[in-house]
Amino acid sequence: MTPPASGSPLSFGDLDADLQLALCLADAADAQTLPRFDAADLDVSRKADRTHVTDADLAAERAVRELLAQQRPDDGIFGEEYGADEDRARRWIIDPIDGTANFLRGVPVWGTMIGLQIDGVMRLGVVSSPALGRRWWGAIGLGAWTSVDGGEPRAIRVSEVATLDDASVSFQSIGQWDDAGHLDALVALTRRVWRDRAYGDVWSYMLLAEGRLEMVGEFDVKEYDLAAAAAIVTAAGGRFSSFEGEPTIASGSAVATNGVLHDAILEVLHGTGTS
Repeated sequence: MTPPASGSPLSFGDLDADLQLALCLADAADAQTLPRFDAADLDVSRKADRTHVTDADLAAERAVRELLAQQRPDDGIFGEEYGADEDRARRWIIDPIDGTANFLRGVPVWGTMIGLQIDGVMRLGVVSSPALGRRWWGAIGLGAWTSVDGGEPRAIRVSEVATLDDASVSFQSIGQWDDAGHLDALVALTRRVWRDRAYGDVWSYMLLAEGRLEMVGEFDVKEYDLAAAAAIVTAAGGRFSSFEGEPTIASGSAVATNGVLHDAILEVLHGTGTS
């Protein structure tokens, strides 16, 4: 997918070249992942942590790394499959397939996540979900966008829902919350909001950025699971923190909201909200 020309609504100032590169990186990843989706001969193995990895995960990250080596040789890279190099002020954080379990089962809810962190702050992100025909991108403070089947980009923004009674939340997985010891907190939240669902993986965060949800929360996550999503949600006007409320993607937990309800949701999750 080719981003709009400079001077369009997607002119991101000094980040414009990085954004265009990130979209090209997503193209390169899509070329590896989509042909392997639901393939009968998909090669699947398990990593040391017992999570699955497919030949598509590995090929996609290699393709992204090769382009970055050519275009941004001085930048750092942290990818799920091939790890991190030395710390640098500019660091690309890559999840070649977020939702590998879906991918290997033929469920189309998965996507490549590409984020750029500068001086410890997520500055931009791209999420590409080719099986859904969707892509999202944005940069902090400069807006967020989406397109369908490579069509005309559309600006997106989080919702303005301001009461828990009207909020829709995605909790990702009951097992995550249970294993983290916070299942009771999740149940308490579901009793306060209008609707709760587990849409799953990066798609939940993109629904939030589009204004279709008010909160996404999960545990047992790494930086590459969150980096691009955090940048896009924030660019769309939302707020992203750890379960403890810290503005970080490195805590192993995440609470993303439309911003308006962030503090109220954290209060309920921590048992300090009013009944």
